[in-house]
Amino acid sequence: MTQSGKLTLVLGGAASGKSAFAENLVLESNLAPLYVATAQISDDEMAEKKLRHQERRGTEWTTVEEPVAVADILAEADHSQVILIDCATLWLTNIILGDYDLAVESAHLVAALCMCRAEVVVVSNEVGQGIVPDNKLSRTFRDAQGTLNQSIATEADLVVAVMAGLPLALKGSL
Repeated sequence: MTQSGKLTLVLGGAASGKSAFAENLVLESNLAPLYVATAQISDDEMAEKKLRHQERRGTEWTTVEEPVAVADILAEADHSQVILIDCATLWLTNIILGDYDLAVESAHLVAALCMCRAEVVVVSNEVGQGIVPDNKLSRTFRDAQGTLNQSIATEADLVVAVMAGLPLALKGSL
């Protein structure tokens, strides 16, 4: 696959600082920032988290809320933009719980990332460092997230792990 824009993957655990790091990375590009929010707001806690993220980002961002059809947004992007997808983990959750074909949708997303004319930063959780989950759905999710992260990392120019707010380049350089 040929990649038109630069692709960056930012990995980390929950509350690791990965989103804030990715947002700063996007703003450093001096391109028009587009935030693709994949979260579906289902309770008050998620609504509050969404508000905190919006306040932190400020008004210079254009935000699109899209829980599933992220590949369609990538197909419409151009070289004047930098897109932040936050996050691949919630996107994957939406795919699994929405009973979509996981393999097809994941391949479609990775292909769209590779063909996107804009620069793209993808935020994703690293979920494979904990204990083995005790139920099939959780194990399916963990394995699918690991596979998706590996697929994106293979195509990415830059892969960064963030822990305690500190970035570590795993591929490429900061």
